[in-house]
Amino acid sequence: MADFSKITGTNFAQELNKQTPAATTNDSSAGGGFDNVLKDALTKVNNIQKEADKAIDDLASGGDINNAVLAMEKADMSFQIMQEVRNKLLSAYEEVMRMQV
Repeated sequence: MADFSKITGTNFAQELNKQTPAATTNDSSAGGGFDNVLKDALTKVNNIQKEADKAIDDLASGGDINNAVLAMEKADMSFQIMQEVRNKLLSAYEEVMRMQV
């Protein structure tokens, strides 16, 4: 998978790699965990999408086209990254389900 963080400026990959020691344990009450990482990532992607919507609205009212295009590209790239993460997770799940016990 390509590193889109330099293009989008979101440092998405770095944020996913930053894990607290509590996040590596199986205790979900510690505030960390895989589900919280995914929720945080989805929240960030959603915020980027909202920023793009706002930039488009600003463009419609006479705003800067460069800001709108950059915001749209940033939103598109972050969405593509999350979609690829989803595809990888689904592929891993399907592989586990095919295993014989």
